[in-house]
Amino acid sequence: MEIDPAQNYQTINRRLWDARAEAHVRSKLYDVPAFIRKPFSLKEIEIGFLGDIRDKTVLHLQCHFGQDTISLGQLGAQATGLDFSGTAIEEARKLAQATASDASFVCADVYDTSKVLGRTFDVVFSSYGTIGWLPDLRAWGRVVADCLKPGGRFVFAEFHPILWIFNDDFTKLEYSYFNRGLIVEEKAGTYADSSAVIDLPGVSWNHPLQDVLGSLLEAGLTLNRFAEYDYSPYDCFPNTVETSPGHFMIKGMDGKIPMVYALEATKG
Repeated sequence: MEIDPAQNYQTINRRLWDARAEAHVRSKLYDVPAFIRKPFSLKEIEIGFLGDIRDKTVLHLQCHFGQDTISLGQLGAQATGLDFSGTAIEEARKLAQATASDASFVCADVYDTSKVLGRTFDVVFSSYGTIGWLPDLRAWGRVVADCLKPGGRFVFAEFHPILWIFNDDFTKLEYSYFNRGLIVEEKAGTYADSSAVIDLPGVSWNHPLQDVLGSLLEAGLTLNRFAEYDYSPYDCFPNTVETSPGHFMIKGMDGKIPMVYALEATKG
């Protein structure tokens, strides 16, 4: 019987991300051997928004296989990473052991975070390529708020929704900027390794900025800072040029479109 992606998107996406986790730990983009030697992967955008997190409890939502979670610990935080991929969490725990990190990892769906963890944190953090896999941002906003202590901060860096309206080669407009329903795609390889033997479907949603900000405000958070950037800190898109060290733009669109945004919001 054919699987209905609207009803079973978690099963479909978990299978995809289990396969991606296996490929990503071997990829050049994530460069695990270099990370083990120097365990720090956070970029200037999120570092600036995180500020001083020494001795803070930090929850990293949708942490993949844990490089950024471990890096939060390098900044002095007591870090907990959560992801729905069992393979990713297994690799994260191996990486924590290899780097002598005390970061902890939990396998759970992001919507079940409050129920599974049963505690609150000084900071909730999430970054890059996360919310597009979630259908309901209002529920996501409630998860963020429920996991924060009073006065706690949410720090979020994400690829700009403008990027997701283009086709893969950024040569034409293909999708709505607005959330018009689920998007089912099957692509060979992965953004971290185009040669990876992965040929599985994924289910995603486009979320305009009004939905992101609205969900957080509706959950009772106060927006403190917001910024947009004309570059990606990761070389994970086709047809990119490195305009300065660690700054990647789409060739022909360099400096013309936003590629990343970041925000900080506080729970009252």
